[in-house]
Amino acid sequence: MAAARIVDELPFAFGWIAPEPRFMQRCSHAVAAGGRVWVIDPVADDGALDRVLALGEPGGVVQLLDRHDRDCAAVAAQLGVAHLVVPAEPPAGAPFAVIPVLDMRRWREVAVWFPEERTLVVAEALGTAQFYRGPKERLAVSPLQRLLLPRRLLSVEPEHVLVGHGEGVHEDAAAAVRDALAHARSRAPAWLWAGLRAHGPFGTQRRTS
Repeated sequence: MAAARIVDELPFAFGWIAPEPRFMQRCSHAVAAGGRVWVIDPVADDGALDRVLALGEPGGVVQLLDRHDRDCAAVAAQLGVAHLVVPAEPPAGAPFAVIPVLDMRRWREVAVWFPEERTLVVAEALGTAQFYRGPKERLAVSPLQRLLLPRRLLSVEPEHVLVGHGEGVHEDAAAAVRDALAHARSRAPAWLWAGLRAHGPFGTQRRTS
């Protein structure tokens, strides 16, 4: 299998996008904060995990979405750290806050906020992968949350937004979050039409799984 693509390279963090399935652009992250490295929603990749260890001592693996199993348990075991599954609050001494996003029977999701690094990490609620975005959107609300709207993400003012699908946003990130939430519903028809043209029966491009 091809190696993951490294993205979101920051002095204290980086991400990696799994090569398959290409359409999903599954992105994992490592954030160094509070003297340890927090690995978030990881897909296993030997090169990426070597970079995690080079970044610092692992503090834990955080799974932000109940169905985002990915390789979280295996990576936690490999690193010898706890696997935190949709935590309601951070572990003692952790340098991040937990923001509830959605709590439904079959969809439990949280985001994590690193205040010192001004970094918001989101699993599904926001994304930049093509299937998230309508015309002129650089950051968009999940197709399944355009009606529910994850408004609690407006409680922070990030300089960086790291997402579970696609590359992160590092310029005017707080404005991008506000724009995505403010227009998620009104832009839904344009998003749907763009998706049908690109991937549906009227388009020539097809999803690659």
